[in-house]
Amino acid sequence: MTYRRAVIPALVGSLVLALLLWWAGASVPALRLPGATSVFGNETVNELRRWLTPWAYDPPAGPLYGGPAGTGTNGGAALEAGARYADLYRTAMHVRFVTVFACFLAGALLLVRRMPPAQGRTPATLLALWAWGPVAGTLAVTASAPWLIASGGHGSYRILPQLATVIASSGPVVVFAALPAALLTVAVARITAKGADPLPRRSVPPRAARLAASAGTAVVALSLVVLSYTSVAAWIQTSFGGGRLLSEPGDLLRQWLLLGGWTGPGHTPLGDWLLYRAADVLVLGVVWWGLRLLPGLLTRVTVPAMAVGAVCTTVLGLLAGQLLHAATDGTVGIWGPAHLFSKLGEGVPAALTFGITAGTAALVTLRLAGGRDATR
Repeated sequence: MTYRRAVIPALVGSLVLALLLWWAGASVPALRLPGATSVFGNETVNELRRWLTPWAYDPPAGPLYGGPAGTGTNGGAALEAGARYADLYRTAMHVRFVTVFACFLAGALLLVRRMPPAQGRTPATLLALWAWGPVAGTLAVTASAPWLIASGGHGSYRILPQLATVIASSGPVVVFAALPAALLTVAVARITAKGADPLPRRSVPPRAARLAASAGTAVVALSLVVLSYTSVAAWIQTSFGGGRLLSEPGDLLRQWLLLGGWTGPGHTPLGDWLLYRAADVLVLGVVWWGLRLLPGLLTRVTVPAMAVGAVCTTVLGLLAGQLLHAATDGTVGIWGPAHLFSKLGEGVPAALTFGITAGTAALVTLRLAGGRDATR
């Protein structure tokens, strides 16, 4: 599909995603109403507020943002300073929404062009666009982090741990908002693709595709199995010292390197431990199967297309594993139904890091294993 045909659905999907996130953030004040607690319960309201607050455009109430801060000259100075902090917060949100629009647009444009929803590709395109939504959300909160940290009034204190906290704050709301955005993108792409030249799926040698998928999955397994083991993760977090502004870089490294966290059975019954590990097996299974199919789904196998496709595949694997873990957790009756989806979207920064690496490794392996003709 040409860029001219792909840009319209990409723009539609990006606009829908940004509007849905804006609407979600604007709904935060409704959760503060007395009736919200009586309808949903305290646990559900608190969970929903945690989901939506990162996308709330209005700054939180308080002295730092121009709330009550006393009277007289000192009070006036505090209000003036609070107004400046509120402006920084709104600037952060400007950057956040513009970035989420731009990042989803760039990924959707590449995916729709290289994986158009035709010739049996529609389900794969839909899933890839859905998975790209949380990635765009993560990139957006990362880009807006400096302004958001500064608006808190303590931007010079432990900035790297603060940055790690902001990066992890996009929340499950992006996962839910990305689904209708992906659906509309695919629907519009099918309309704009009418009349275009047919783009049949490529034939990739099965052995080369399996080897490429195995190489990419091994890269993802390095994070999920090796780096995410408790003792290794603890070493990552504590072994890199720093001073002043660069104190505790381990928190930031954990965000971009760890896809999960696990330890040995210990005092946990073996059956429960194996049930938890089934989610990790599911993640790797989804990643392998997605990378196995990816070269045949692309109209042209390039480094950017394989990298973005591998990132989407890794995110899909994470979502599948998180849903399985939530279904077997057994805490929904205690914390409310919203807790069932509280883990959705975690690990996306690491999925971006290792997805790009996995896609590149899969492409190199594919070409070395005899799939060079299929990658042209």
